[in-house]
Amino acid sequence: MDRGVSRRVFLGGLLSGVASGAFANDFGSPTIPKPHPISFKQSQAASLDQIVRSAGLSGDIGFAVADAKTGRILESRNPNAELPPASVSKAITAAYALAVLGPGYRFKTRVITKGSIQGGVLKGDLYLVGGGDPVLNTDDLADMAASVKKRGIRRVQGKFHVVGTALPFVYSIDRDQAAHHGYNATISGMNVNFNRVHFEWKRAGQSYTTIMGAPAERFKPAVSVSRMEIVDRKRPVYTYNRDQKSERWTVSRTALGGGGARWLPVRNPEIYAGDIFRAVAKELGVYLPRATIRKTVSGGTVIAENRSPSMASLCRGMLKYSTNLTAESLGMMATKTRNGSVNSLRASAREMSDWAKQTYGINADFVDHSGLGDASRISAREMVKAFVKLHHGPLASLMKNIPMRDANYKIVKNHPVNVQAKTGTLNFVSSLGGYLSTPDGTELAFAIFTADMPKRRQARSSGQDRPQGSRGWNRKSRHLQQRLMQRWGAVYGT
Repeated sequence: MDRGVSRRVFLGGLLSGVASGAFANDFGSPTIPKPHPISFKQSQAASLDQIVRSAGLSGDIGFAVADAKTGRILESRNPNAELPPASVSKAITAAYALAVLGPGYRFKTRVITKGSIQGGVLKGDLYLVGGGDPVLNTDDLADMAASVKKRGIRRVQGKFHVVGTALPFVYSIDRDQAAHHGYNATISGMNVNFNRVHFEWKRAGQSYTTIMGAPAERFKPAVSVSRMEIVDRKRPVYTYNRDQKSERWTVSRTALGGGGARWLPVRNPEIYAGDIFRAVAKELGVYLPRATIRKTVSGGTVIAENRSPSMASLCRGMLKYSTNLTAESLGMMATKTRNGSVNSLRASAREMSDWAKQTYGINADFVDHSGLGDASRISAREMVKAFVKLHHGPLASLMKNIPMRDANYKIVKNHPVNVQAKTGTLNFVSSLGGYLSTPDGTELAFAIFTADMPKRRQARSSGQDRPQGSRGWNRKSRHLQQRLMQRWGAVYGT
């Protein structure tokens, strides 16, 4: 599409109506904003009232947009309403981790031996020591097992220990989530495959064959510490139990159909990691005893080490794929580095809130680093303030490109508005925040928060993965976001 033609169409016809709505001067302005004179471009864009009314969205709506360079608020609606940011909070987590740990920081996972190697036998103990790496996978463990083999070890005479105390154990990010939600991860100092196990099933006559595994690109070992039983019932679809050595799932036969696969959460991450390491080591010709958990290791010889991608790369992946485990690991490691220790996820989130207040002057109450918990609160005005402060840093370049869409929600190629932002989605909660570049290059910072908490609470009590009405509600919110961005792109140029 020709940029000149598209710009004329965009400004003159894409958004029709009469401009209206609330405008504020800057972050220090009174709560009641002062209106700007309406320009010609504003007169060609749909008003805020029109956009909000046509969205037909129940619940609360709060948004704000500002000049990214000066911080001047250009327009807003309920900008001080404190709402759940959902995964938009990962933008603050990225800023926190980059500032405290540095863009070049890398997590380390090590294999340590204690004892001597004689005739291919380690006469002593072997330790797999986690460093909190959120993206460690099965292939990484296999590479470390290959390094063990290169050191001449074919068998361990002593014990095989796994140490995962680099970060505190967190059973799940949000205790109110259903047991089988893989995105509601367990956090530990020893994380593998985002602490998820791969459940695969295939129909075999009147029965099914099942595999509980840990597949990566090169290695696809089955795991023995997670087990699945198929049972005859309709509800619940899944049940879960565990002890210190194993995890036991059941699944409803009626939910399986002809076959399929899904990732399920792992709640014993150290034992799971040890089971995978033992399996891939055996595949390479190195034989280990079953893993046991240890809290510490002192001394010994490091014979293998895996380093994660850089912090900047981890943040980019987290913002693109919205990986909750990555956010929690980065946030808690930043808190540990900042304070010398980290006791819990809630305490770490509180520390990040304090850091944001001290560093950028924003008021927020985060309950985690990922946004999965819906008790986190921040206003659109405060989030925009943070984006303005972060405008000259690396955050914008790490954020995901958000495509502009037409009235049918189809992507518009070569759209003159460019958006780098973070999305956030929970049932009956939808958010978007980041940076918008207008057709003439003006840079804006914005945040859009929507939430219907009564409906969300009702949905929680239903126990359904996709409660009735949630998909349509979230779709309406995304359409609202698009129309607001279209308006801002049309109205706010030089």
